[in-house]
This record gives sequence, structure tokens and C-alpha cells, in this order.
Amino acid sequence: MTRKKLEQVMTREKLKTALSSVDWNANISEFVKETSLTGTIANCNLRLAIWSRQFEETDKGNPALPFIREMQIAGHHTAALTGLALYKPAAAAMRTLLETTLFYTYFRCHPCELATLVRNEDYFVQKSDLLDYHKKHTPEFDDFGLVGKINKWYRQVSSIVHGQIPGIWTGHESLAQTKHVSELLPVVVDAFQEGEEIVHQLFLCTVGRDLWPGFSTDSKRKLLKGLPGEIKKALGLDAA
Repeated sequence: MTRKKLEQVMTREKLKTALSSVDWNANISEFVKETSLTGTIANCNLRLAIWSRQFEETDKGNPALPFIREMQIAGHHTAALTGLALYKPAAAAMRTLLETTLFYTYFRCHPCELATLVRNEDYFVQKSDLLDYHKKHTPEFDDFGLVGKINKWYRQVSSIVHGQIPGIWTGHESLAQTKHVSELLPVVVDAFQEGEEIVHQLFLCTVGRDLWPGFSTDSKRKLLKGLPGEIKKALGLDAA
């Protein structure tokens, strides 16, 4: 065996050892014992699933629907990564959750731009462009104060994803030390809950409002739970 080949084998063995040394099952077991935190993540993903199902049925055939599927998967990835104590990758999944939501609310009504996005890798739409679009064209968009909420949350999560403050959401110094940090876990779950609430409010005043008449009564009831009456009235969202 050549020296180069030997080095490659040794490197693979080191990676195998590091990955195998983490008790991933123990991380999941510890996570699911936190019934309050896991309940929060489950409820958030349930509401995302309700939105997804209603959009699949009422917006059937829309070429922008893959963004909704990607949004729902991002919620699943957040749950899985958080359970494995991979908090920083979970932040990336959370950001995807919001980004794909924004993309869907825009591209479902802009098929030409969506086709260009798929065809031309030099074409892209920034978050600020999407927010400006809704500020100009979506009635009552400012009622939730969404622009400020989105920018603040997105900025905080992006700083974690980009490593702007080293050590944030990282409770270990090596792969082999990957395990839950009791002080960090609630912070991660809170961030996901806040992001999912932003997504929920964004849907309520944009595409959800447009497609609301086609939603099932049971879904309407669940999606309106906890929403102030004046907001329901302003957005014209009935529960029947």
C-alpha cells in the first residue's frame, strides 16, 4: 500500500471513530425526555403540516408548490437535528423554513420569474425584494409588524449559521463530544417556535388569505386558534 493510500485509509478510520464515538441514540433519548420542548417542536410541525396539506389541495398544480414541500422538510430537519444535538445545522434548517415560505408567497403568482429562476442560475430574488413586494401589494401586510419581526429573526439566525459569533449554539469542541447542552436546548427550540410563528402569520396575511375559502373547516379552526378577533376580521378569515 502506498503512503498516500495509507493516509487516506487512516483519515477514513479517524472519521469513522469520531462518528461512532457519538451516542446518537442517547442524544435522541435525552431529547424526547424533554416533553415540553419536544411538544413545542411537534406542535409547530403539525401546524406547518396543516398549511402544507391545505396548499397542496387548494393550489394544486401550481409550479411553486415544491417550495412548500421544502418548507415542511425544513421543519422535520429542525426536529431531527435538534434531537441529535446538532444545534447549528438546525439553525440552517430554520432559515430555510422562512426562506422557502417567502419564495412560495411570491413565486406562486409569478410563474415567469419562477421559470427564470429554474433556468438561469444568475437570477435570484433577495429577501428584501420579497418583503418590498408584500409591503406594496399585500393588503394589511403591516398589521402583524412582520417586516420588523422577519428581519430581526432572520438576522439573528443568520449570524449563527454564518458563524459571525464563534461558539454560538455549539456546545462541543470536537465531533466526538457532540451531546446536548441543557442551557442551549431551550434557546434552540424557542428560536424554532418564533420562526414558525412568523411563517404562520405570513401565510395568514398572504397566500393563506387568498386560498382560505377552499380550506377545510377543521383546518381553519386549528389555524385560527389564538388569533385575536380583530385580526380575523381585518383579514376576513372565517372559521366555517
